Amino acid sequence: MQKQRSILALIFVLLVAAITVIATMPTRLGLDLQGGSQLTIQVKTTPTIPKIEPGMLEAVRRIVENRVNGLGVSESVVQTVGENQILVQLPGVNDPQQAERVLGGTAKLDFREQLAGTEAQLVIERQLQQELLAKQTELKTSKNEAAIQENLAALKRSNEAIAQLYKSSGLGGENLKDAQAQPTGNEWNVALRFDTKGGELFAELTKNLAGTGRTLGIFLDERMISSPVVGVEFAQTGITGGNAVIQGRFTAQEANDLGVQLRGGALPVPVEIIENRTVGASLGRDSIQSSINAGIGGLILVLIFMIGYYRLPGVIANISLLIYALLTWAAFVLLGVTLTLPGIAGFVLSIGMAVDANVLIFERTREELRAGKTLYRSVESGFYRAFSSILDGNVTTLIACTALFWLGAGLVKGFAVTLALGVVVSMFTALTCSRTLLLVVLSFPGFRKPELFCPNLSKTVNS
Repeated sequence: MQKQRSILALIFVLLVAAITVIATMPTRLGLDLQGGSQLTIQVKTTPTIPKIEPGMLEAVRRIVENRVNGLGVSESVVQTVGENQILVQLPGVNDPQQAERVLGGTAKLDFREQLAGTEAQLVIERQLQQELLAKQTELKTSKNEAAIQENLAALKRSNEAIAQLYKSSGLGGENLKDAQAQPTGNEWNVALRFDTKGGELFAELTKNLAGTGRTLGIFLDERMISSPVVGVEFAQTGITGGNAVIQGRFTAQEANDLGVQLRGGALPVPVEIIENRTVGASLGRDSIQSSINAGIGGLILVLIFMIGYYRLPGVIANISLLIYALLTWAAFVLLGVTLTLPGIAGFVLSIGMAVDANVLIFERTREELRAGKTLYRSVESGFYRAFSSILDGNVTTLIACTALFWLGAGLVKGFAVTLALGVVVSMFTALTCSRTLLLVVLSFPGFRKPELFCPNLSKTVNS
């Protein structure tokens, strides 16, 4: 009994945590529920680049994603489609022309030299920029569009002010051949490799900056993404050989992101927006309301059926089902799952899977009672005998979800994610919550009546 009490306490803690998460963190809604803009970007070849390779397409996608983040859209989706297209979904953005202006064009990469006498001013501007970036993160969760746009304007002015502290060196993305993250002890750096002309320009640039305390500004789309300092040991010749390392105490993810940014900025690949359409917000409201009505109606019918047919175990199953719904919803919020209509369909389907598990358990329990076993032994045997069937059914569903996520795209992936999360949580609630609650109920003498678990049991046994 002590074990059941401990599990019950764990379930209670998880339930409180789930309610707290749902109440304090917003649920992310996709384009089909919230409305907004959807753009399809065509990545075009050039005489020097006759074919778009997967790595190049991913680099361009990352640049587009960075620009989308600059719009302040927290639930955006940016993904590759086919061999040479990028799909951009911007929930809540109702000005597709603005999105097209921001996302169109090719990223521009520049290496610039900081002007003499601007060291103190740069420190002030960078500190202000960090404060604005932190504020932008907070504003995204509040969804205050006016404040978001005002803060973005302030960020733009800050970027322009920082850019004024640097002058062009003639070294740009067209001279960069590669940029890769590399580990150094417990930290990560970004290794750069230039072509011949780029190596000469980089040597000259670093020679001018070595030992001065001024920084080398790396700008992507007129925004400084890194500002390393050149050591005094390079004052005579600069950094030669066409190779350099950006040391910024990066994490592995940060170093990889910067490498992707630099490689993407170095690619002279033109892009063209071939489709730009707006999805009305009214569709989202209607879809949400219809989905809520359908979900609540279906859930109520299931709850009534479980109580009417399975009696006391049905009540326990309904409690577990409500716990399941809260835990799954909280998992969606914590993992940042963007809910779409197919995603909601996956969630509803997983509720059905959770009910199926309880049905298997209770039918096995009834079989044991009809065979003449005691109530406690019947409940234990019901869970034990149903486990293999539940496991097989859920594993096959998870395999299907994996295939859908791996081979599908966009909304199909959303369906697969929500269904898979629901299946995993349903296993926990069916085999842990339902079992624990039933065993706790059996500890009370008033509930130790076989007819509460299997109506007409005496008639069945006598016949």
